[in-house]
Amino acid sequence: MRRAMSLLATALALVSAPALAEPFDTTPRTVVMTAFAPEWDALAPAIVEPREYSANGLTFLAGTLEGKPVVLMQSGVSMVNAAMNTQLVLDRFKVKRIVFSGIAGGVDPELSIGDVVVARDWAQYLEVSFARRAGEGWVTPEPVDAQAPANWEMMFPRGVRVGNASEAPVRHYTLGADPALLQLAEDVTARISLQRCTGPSGTASGPHCLVEEPKVVVGGTGVSAGVFADNKEFREYLQAAWGARVVDMESAAVVQVAYANEVPAIVFRSLSDLAGGDDGENQMNTFMALASVNSAHVVRAFLAALPD
Repeated sequence: MRRAMSLLATALALVSAPALAEPFDTTPRTVVMTAFAPEWDALAPAIVEPREYSANGLTFLAGTLEGKPVVLMQSGVSMVNAAMNTQLVLDRFKVKRIVFSGIAGGVDPELSIGDVVVARDWAQYLEVSFARRAGEGWVTPEPVDAQAPANWEMMFPRGVRVGNASEAPVRHYTLGADPALLQLAEDVTARISLQRCTGPSGTASGPHCLVEEPKVVVGGTGVSAGVFADNKEFREYLQAAWGARVVDMESAAVVQVAYANEVPAIVFRSLSDLAGGDDGENQMNTFMALASVNSAHVVRAFLAALPD
């Protein structure tokens, strides 16, 4: 009787245990990640011999792009979605590298809408302590790290503690894109022309045209948080304290998950707006499609130059 009960308990435990996710396929692939529909739309029609998979409400499009095996996906907007879905694709596919293509807000005053930024590293700028007001200053709940970027009012950056199989967890204020991928991006993007006007890709005129020819810039810091940033003063803080060139809502989360899994990653972001730095209203809705196309154009050239 006891043996029968023990076998029954074991069987029930096996039935109730969560099954490991089955891989969708075993082909080594480059993940081409986007955040939302306009960025996806700039790339999905170019996927050759697409095969569609789905998990957790997401669509994964496996095929080839510029002759390279890829899987195209959307991370979803904002940090938790991006982290969750980056891990999901790593669990379901054999991933060689992650290449992100998307739009962003410009922080560096030297940059303009339509430019594509390939940041050297990424920071989560809202990983902070909220301090108490004390007279004319602030009292933080923990000592302020001398290496931390400067505070914004009550918000004191504290970084994130993360490691991987090769490195013990330590406090990071930024996490880097893969150096070899950055070097390739620098080599490739020196000879790329970008779209200046809205409308069909490659047209010379459209309803809205940029004053300056957009350019590709490799290097500098990008910053991310679950915030649609559109504030001039805060934009100036991000540039001064973090050395930020670009701000978005996903990239730092993707880079962190890639680092934790020891998977090379790089992010391409085209500016759809100036995060509060322009004279008029936010221009994301006007230039979102153009920025998505410019980022996709650079990413396709980058993929074509990859060795595998």
